[in-house]
Amino acid sequence: MLINGKSSLSEGLKDFSAVILTGGSSGIGKSFIKLMGKLQPAVVICNLSRRSPDMFSEELKLRHVPCDFGKRDQILQGVEVVLSILNREVPEGRVLLINNSGYGSHGAFLEADLGNELGIIDVNIRAMVELTGHFLPTLKARGGAIINVASTAAFQPTPLLATYGASKAFVLHWSLALREELRGNGNGVHVLAVCPGPTATGFAVRAGVKPGSVPGGVGQTPDDVVEISLRALVARRAVVVCGWKNRWLARFSAVLPKTWTAAIALRVIGRVQSAERLEGNA
Repeated sequence: MLINGKSSLSEGLKDFSAVILTGGSSGIGKSFIKLMGKLQPAVVICNLSRRSPDMFSEELKLRHVPCDFGKRDQILQGVEVVLSILNREVPEGRVLLINNSGYGSHGAFLEADLGNELGIIDVNIRAMVELTGHFLPTLKARGGAIINVASTAAFQPTPLLATYGASKAFVLHWSLALREELRGNGNGVHVLAVCPGPTATGFAVRAGVKPGSVPGGVGQTPDDVVEISLRALVARRAVVVCGWKNRWLARFSAVLPKTWTAAIALRVIGRVQSAERLEGNA
């Protein structure tokens, strides 16, 4: 359900003519497509992901661009295709870039697949930085905004999710730094870091977590996260932590020494049971 009605959020997003989204085949990314398409039916949405979202319709102006973010040649090719779509179909109007794609793994680093851990860095960090670098000149020229999806894991060390948590800390701090750089340039590009907590997506399965083993009470749906994100964007927030319980936990983590939060996180995350590794990513 939309907070305070649909009209106010739609009004705040009316100047966007195009959305560039990563990881829209499922979860939070798919919810971004659904809500943006509902609020702004005329907006052209370019989705970069390995799989195509199963939601095509005549009303939804969705353009799927196949892309594996672990392969740089596909990223460069995807950028070229998206820019071509924008120039051909929507040459004017503000552009919203949503860096959403990402994944993680659960378990001790010593026992992890090193290639998979490096893949987390490639997808969660390198692809985000590279895509933003290529699309930012267009955003500066036309006006626009960037949403980078981080995580509540960004606020403390996360043993047993070590690479994932560190990658999301990068997303959070890089987003804040980029926002400050762009803020004084008069280019109209705003940057928002979104920090969801546990969300009902395919992330846990991809990370190798046994279904049902994640504690409840702080989880949200992808639709919740997306609505909160878009409202924070319209309000020109720098960071939004989704859900009041998650906000409390983030504040708590921020004031304690990192060694303490790492020890606490190990006990909490250690209760999560690992499932057999399942292949594939969004």
